Amino acid sequence: MNAPAVLSFDLDDTLWAVQPVMIAAETAMLSWLTERHPEIMRGQSPESLRAMRVRMAERFPERRHDMTFLRHQALTEMFAEARQPVAHADAAFEVFFAQRNRVKLYDEVEASLQRLSKRYRLFALSNGNADLQRCGIAHWFEGHITAIAAGAAKPDVRIFTRLLDEARVEAAQVLHIGDDPHLDVVGATQAGMQAAWLNRDAKPWPEHLPPPSRTISTLEDLM
Repeated sequence: MNAPAVLSFDLDDTLWAVQPVMIAAETAMLSWLTERHPEIMRGQSPESLRAMRVRMAERFPERRHDMTFLRHQALTEMFAEARQPVAHADAAFEVFFAQRNRVKLYDEVEASLQRLSKRYRLFALSNGNADLQRCGIAHWFEGHITAIAAGAAKPDVRIFTRLLDEARVEAAQVLHIGDDPHLDVVGATQAGMQAAWLNRDAKPWPEHLPPPSRTISTLEDLM
């Protein structure tokens, strides 16, 4: 494996556990909606709100990669159907988004990013809609490539190509680190990049996929 010039990192389940973050964010939004707009929340639940987002993805397949749009559109239509000002959707989404960016980094992440940023150019590459500034980690990263900005989600080659364009490097100069075998490892490899599988929980590698060239259990292993 050649020494890379750029390290790109997935975010959710790579730098922090995403499930508790999303549960807290959806709970906060649901509580806010129930308190402020009980008339539109009758008969609604976390499951029904998720089903609405699924319907948005089916109606707008060209925006399937844009989680911000799908969630906001679902809220907008919910208020519109109740004949309430759709501007309330902005406030509801902000409640969700603020909580979505209150992340708890894995134990070694802060020290590892601090050390790695002194040797490499760091980029974030994510299908999600986390905000690096709000998460408090933007100062370590030169850029953040999102599925929204690229118009495509991992493992689509377009999101990786967007990184190469922004970083102005060749694919072989990038090492991408992520937790998902298909989205991160296969996606980066097919784009010509180096890839490292971050396997924190000693999960088995999917047998139908070609094995990764490098596996790490924490970011400290990159040192």
